[in-house]
Amino acid sequence: MQTACFIDGSFVPARSGRTFAVTNPATDAVVAQVADGGVADARAAVDAAARAFPGWKSMAAIERAKPLRKLAELMHRDVERLADLCSQECGKPLAEARVEVAYAASFLEWYAEEGKRVYGETIPASDPAKRLLVLRQPCGVAAAITPWNFPVAMVTRKMGPALAAGCTQVVKPAEQTPLSALAIAELSVEAGFPAGVLNVVTGLDAPAITEAFFDNLTVRHVSFTGSTEVGRILLARSAANVVRVSLELGGHAPFIVFDDADLDKAVAGAMASKFRNAGQTCVCANRFLVQRRVHAEFVARFTAAVAALKVGDGRAAGTQIGPMIEDAGLHKAETHVADALAHGAHATTGGSRVKVPGCADRFMAPTVLDGVTPDMLCFREETFGPVAPVYTFDTEAEALAIANDTPYGLAAYLFTADGARIMRMAEALQYGIVGVNDALPATAQAPFGGVKHSGLGREGGHHGIEEYLDLRYVSWRVG
Repeated sequence: MQTACFIDGSFVPARSGRTFAVTNPATDAVVAQVADGGVADARAAVDAAARAFPGWKSMAAIERAKPLRKLAELMHRDVERLADLCSQECGKPLAEARVEVAYAASFLEWYAEEGKRVYGETIPASDPAKRLLVLRQPCGVAAAITPWNFPVAMVTRKMGPALAAGCTQVVKPAEQTPLSALAIAELSVEAGFPAGVLNVVTGLDAPAITEAFFDNLTVRHVSFTGSTEVGRILLARSAANVVRVSLELGGHAPFIVFDDADLDKAVAGAMASKFRNAGQTCVCANRFLVQRRVHAEFVARFTAAVAALKVGDGRAAGTQIGPMIEDAGLHKAETHVADALAHGAHATTGGSRVKVPGCADRFMAPTVLDGVTPDMLCFREETFGPVAPVYTFDTEAEALAIANDTPYGLAAYLFTADGARIMRMAEALQYGIVGVNDALPATAQAPFGGVKHSGLGREGGHHGIEEYLDLRYVSWRVG
């Protein structure tokens, strides 16, 4: 297990000599002591990436693809080790962690090929003595600031397009979950990446490290996944050096079930969306809107499925719901439940903490709240926990108005058999991602991102690599 910063192809301790503890949120056991890097380490990493950039940029895309593909192969080879590490540092069940590793590898596989399809253009000129060309060039050094809830996949979702485009990169992983990023860095050496192409700086002082990124003119792109509050700060900070930013921020996803929906599929979709990583994902369903005629049946089926979920240490056999990552997240979920109950909702299952023998007191019972109204906290704010509030609606127009009544716009879901309704809703929902009879729409080949307060830019698909490319217009007088 690597625990030092990865700079210029080597694992090195923090220049301060300090370390910090990474703990398992399920047990509070210390997993490792990791280098507590700071500004000096971040600057060294940026400098290494800047030195590596000209050589990496000049390589043919087909050559850059080789270590990307090799890294994906190594991740598949080491899936059990990577999944166990992921489970230890963020608490998610091993079954989910294995899926995350495969999902992470898919971005490397996709962009290894997509990098070969970065095409230029020719434009018909109005002057016959001219030839007009458009070139696409890598923008420079890219920085990536990744979250704790997908510590493997959020690294490669940013790394894949950046490196395939010809950029070099510095990654700052979340302080709760740095070990997965360091494991990827370790495999990148085996995969054959040149020194400096990928760098990882771990540390507790995220604002100072981030400031070092924005202070350096060689950093031309910063990608961040996290809260809207931090995203606003980064967007404002990017102005000084006019740095391009990609921001994947908070969500408040509606999950709409119409009365013509296949309820078996709707319930299965609700389970997959809401309770992945104990509800601690930015695209998980946060508000369930169910049409009146099927409301009672949906709630009954949903409640039965939720009540059967097994809560426990993510590394224990059969666990489906792991711990909350931090006490603050648990307290927020409890506050949302208490507020809903105080204002007339009732819990059809769950509603309180769960004691898991031998573990920390950081587990929330998967909860379904019925009788929820739009004025309750759980309906107005992102809970980021295993709490599913259910609201009853009557008309399509009502469901649409409630779904859009939020400053957020990351993901939305609807279940219906009506094709015309599908098109109406897909066009009218103010969200970057719409899952239609599909609760897990994210995939490497499609654009992922939000609108409004949920962010800027896209990750995935050919759209993702465009974030790292500058357009260069060439007007060539040939005669």
